[in-house]
Amino acid sequence: MSLASAVSVVTEFRIIAGDQSLDTPLIAVDLDVLQRNIAEMAALAASYGVALRPHAKTHKSPHIARMQLEAGAVGLTCAKLGEAEVLVDQAGVTDILIAYPIVGDIKIQRLLHLLERAHVTVAVDTHQAAAALSEAVAVNDRILDVYLEVNTGQDRAGARAGQEAVELAVTISRMPGLRLAGIMTHEGHAGFSDPDQIATVAENAGQALVDTAERIRRQGIEVAQVSVGSTPASWFTPRVPGITEMRPGTYVFHDNNAFRHGRIGPDRCAARVVSTVVSRPSGQPQSHRAVIDAGSKALAFDPSSSHPGHGYIVGHPGATIARLSEEHGVVTLSPDELGFDVGDQVEIIPNHICPAVNLTDELVIVQDGHVVDHWPVAARGKVR
Repeated sequence: MSLASAVSVVTEFRIIAGDQSLDTPLIAVDLDVLQRNIAEMAALAASYGVALRPHAKTHKSPHIARMQLEAGAVGLTCAKLGEAEVLVDQAGVTDILIAYPIVGDIKIQRLLHLLERAHVTVAVDTHQAAAALSEAVAVNDRILDVYLEVNTGQDRAGARAGQEAVELAVTISRMPGLRLAGIMTHEGHAGFSDPDQIATVAENAGQALVDTAERIRRQGIEVAQVSVGSTPASWFTPRVPGITEMRPGTYVFHDNNAFRHGRIGPDRCAARVVSTVVSRPSGQPQSHRAVIDAGSKALAFDPSSSHPGHGYIVGHPGATIARLSEEHGVVTLSPDELGFDVGDQVEIIPNHICPAVNLTDELVIVQDGHVVDHWPVAARGKVR
């Protein structure tokens, strides 16, 4: 389904009823859509026979973490120790993967404290980081599970798939205190590929990871988990034979970036930035401009190739959030665009929901158009 067809189907789909009085900007979450997204990803993982370990960096919410576990997730993934600490202490999560290198004495000491409260697996991709972890846990008579992160094409972190990863895996396996519990990749580059290429790119990444796991096993090293992680690629990578675990994140909400591949439309986007029109300049050419109270401190600056500008305004496919300053969003309008009078409220699907959530204190939970709860974004700002 193309974005154009998706928009035509759901032009009127707003999650906030007109009789609701809200102080904007805020992030509203439709509870029914959220529950549907969580259930469908759990079912997809089950259909592939792989474990689901969702990435919590998207929502940073103990409430949503518990929902994911109740739906069948085996544990949660975090980007940073701070997120993991919140989910363990406030959501009761007992099995955490920190899919990020733990580097430095301060963080290692925090990790040791966290290990007293939960089972924690840590990603490593360098000899230096692994050696420091080995020394710290061995002297404390502990065993730490680690995943070796493998670069399958994103060219961010990770040892290169193949010989480089195999050699590092052998080295790690000989380090006291460390247990190589698996290998992992983030095939995020697949999400930026063209719609007719995403399946091939995602599956190639998965195959490179599986092949690397097999080469490590031939060295006499057990590799129990072969873990992939990307929401756009989640329909493709986990179906590669040999993948055991998937770690999607943005699927709980979805966002504007998801539109580019046609599988997701606005009706599947559970989270919306709700914003108020605060200015409507008159006279040409200003009459084709509106100003909303959602700027970079509400929407973040991430670009998207799915829709022009800084987000998709639900019901207004011809409107473009052309510019952001800290507190202002400047919307350019076609001459026949309606619904942007001062005081009107609009719902915006952000380009990238993860940084947008990290900018707000709470999620306003709605059902059937009405506010039913407020959930704190308890791990917001936990970037250490």
